Amino acid sequence: MSANVETNVRPAPDSELVDIADYVLGSVTSDEAFDTARHCLMDTLGCGFLAQRFPECAKHLGPIVPGTVVPNGARVPGTQFELDPVKAAWDIGCMIRWLDFNDTWLAAEWGHPSDNLGGILAVADFVSRREAAAGRVPLTMRDVLEAMIQAHEIQGCLALENSFNRVGLDHVLLVRVASTAVVTRLLGGTREQIVDALSHAWIDGSSLRTYRHAPNAGPRKSWAAGDATSRAVRLAMLVLKGEIGYPSALSAPTWGFYDVSFGGKPFSFQRPYGSYVMEHVLFKISFPAEFHAQTAVEAAVELHPEVAHRMDDIDRIELTTHESAIRIISKTGQLNNPADRDHCLQYMTAIGLLKGDLTADDYEDAAARDPRVDQLRDLMVVQEDDRYSREYHEADKRSIANAVQVFFRNGTKTQKVVVEYPIGHRRRRDEGIPILVDKFRRNLAIRFPAGQANTIAAVCLDREALEATPVHEFMDQMVI
Repeated sequence: MSANVETNVRPAPDSELVDIADYVLGSVTSDEAFDTARHCLMDTLGCGFLAQRFPECAKHLGPIVPGTVVPNGARVPGTQFELDPVKAAWDIGCMIRWLDFNDTWLAAEWGHPSDNLGGILAVADFVSRREAAAGRVPLTMRDVLEAMIQAHEIQGCLALENSFNRVGLDHVLLVRVASTAVVTRLLGGTREQIVDALSHAWIDGSSLRTYRHAPNAGPRKSWAAGDATSRAVRLAMLVLKGEIGYPSALSAPTWGFYDVSFGGKPFSFQRPYGSYVMEHVLFKISFPAEFHAQTAVEAAVELHPEVAHRMDDIDRIELTTHESAIRIISKTGQLNNPADRDHCLQYMTAIGLLKGDLTADDYEDAAARDPRVDQLRDLMVVQEDDRYSREYHEADKRSIANAVQVFFRNGTKTQKVVVEYPIGHRRRRDEGIPILVDKFRRNLAIRFPAGQANTIAAVCLDREALEATPVHEFMDQMVI
């Protein structure tokens, strides 16, 4: 046989695809994971309601063709839209990610596992309405929470040992993969169909990270995850219509994902799929800031009372951080838009020092025009602490440490304020959850009348009641 002829023998599916399919067809039993998922649901939806205040986000929501209504379609919380589940997933994913305020997972790869809620909620609502209309049993919010736990686990476990950013790929790829697995199951897909749909998710490749980094940082990073979770819904529906899969989508020599996009290296796995990621997920409770800067802003806010009246006397500001923060968000020069600013370590720290707080409005042009912001940025010296970088990856720590110290022209200095674990870390759950609930209530109040906001909060705060609620009834509570 000629060496130039390929052997056309269809292989068995890649084990990575099969393992994910087997996992999502199983059940989650962790009580901690379900309770954390409930808080994650509240926080993620609240971030979306807050984002709807901003015209640049709101303009993306609604049907592609204005006026289109889909009977028994999926709702977009906080709106009157009733859409097909593909566009509904896009909208929900866009609004929850817009302000960079939802949860985070940090490992070899970064990401925001609650981005998957776009596809999960849209599909669960669609399926629930379809089943109820046919007189069958609808899905409940427990099904949504379980799908969230599974999507978190898939995205997070893939991220533990595999760095997509180091080959220039964006982490929303993992949103598409995780969402594809769980929404195919929610739509009634078989094990084989889940494997087939996953193969399509990998074949799609990945966005380039350039829209998250200088000099191209821009608002695409605020809707990229919505696009990814929406694409997952589309792929799942294609497979359920009979579209075939591609079993060696990852491993095929020359043409598979590993050879084309990952330097020929197969994925490494630290642990089997379970509920580890949801249990350890990081909440952004205090600040709408890229997570590697959360502790820097905490430190800056602590220093605010000491430095606020001495801004003109500052000689330099030392920021001590970890390697990932330096690689992703440390930047100098002009910042061109809100998306550029919320991915700048120095900008976020400057706002914390100036105001003693950081809100979504602080990324807008009006706040950025304050000349003191850039004056402080110019005084900042960023340096790496090897221990911070090492403990960022250690499984029993997963710290996200930053330290801030201000030096004055007369030779005096502040203390060096070190914050190793942000308030959204698992080590600070008892401290953080009450603040998370307050954040949720504030965000509800932005979008809903008091009575409606209280009704939504009441069901979310009662785990038993929430889990028993049919998905479409839950979604109906959030129609404006």
